[in-house]
Amino acid sequence: MSFPPPYQGPLFAPLAPLLSNLSPPWPDRPDTALLNTLARQRQLVTARGLPLRFVSPQADGLGYEARIAAKGEVETRPDNWHDFFNGLVWCAFPAAKAALSGRHQENLGASPAPRGAVRDAMTHFDECGLVVLAADPSLLALLADFRWRELFWEARDRVRRDMRWLVFGHATYEALFQPYRGLTAKAVLYQVTAATLGAVDRGELWEVDARLAADLAAGHYARPRELHPVPLLGIPGVMPESECPEYYLDTWQFRPGRRSSGLSQV
Repeated sequence: MSFPPPYQGPLFAPLAPLLSNLSPPWPDRPDTALLNTLARQRQLVTARGLPLRFVSPQADGLGYEARIAAKGEVETRPDNWHDFFNGLVWCAFPAAKAALSGRHQENLGASPAPRGAVRDAMTHFDECGLVVLAADPSLLALLADFRWRELFWEARDRVRRDMRWLVFGHATYEALFQPYRGLTAKAVLYQVTAATLGAVDRGELWEVDARLAADLAAGHYARPRELHPVPLLGIPGVMPESECPEYYLDTWQFRPGRRSSGLSQV
């Protein structure tokens, strides 16, 4: 089995429709102008309905989230992959990103702690988030119970057929260019229909985006522990090493852990 460059791999699928017309298929350097073109094409707006723009960092004292809320401006450092991926995620999941930013803004100063549990959870998901979709709830149960070998190896064919893995975290996209042992995402788990999986395979993310946005706006995922750890390099098709069953004997990477069955349906 051959493995493509990271940006052509399965975990970059949410970004593929955004970049399908580029030649070469991946930009040589981060491009803020491209982000603004995509934002205009998709008519991106904030949680308050302001048109979204990506701008260079400003020195006027206005905070990052406050700037998005007040002006619709997302500070984006030039030639910075981390910030570029943040912009691409805005374009791929506009409703969810707007809801996430709104949630941050609502909770600024709401806790005597420097950030508080809600903003900690939102930051975890913003940086390292993953949306796991499955038409077969038994596969989500294996994931929630940390039964990695059963999921990724023994149920491998079912995973390929009945699960999809949508990376949301922009730091995770950056890390996938140079993946390291133990690279882990923080996931929300959705049971979905086969029709939803088919739409995702066609690059249509609006249904998942809307569901995630509604959950975030409703106050779900208020603590980091409500997000499920997922060792990304065990997902079939991501790494060549995962084609051998012995790979999943690495209990440092594929760890047992707390058990939960909190699933949501789309």
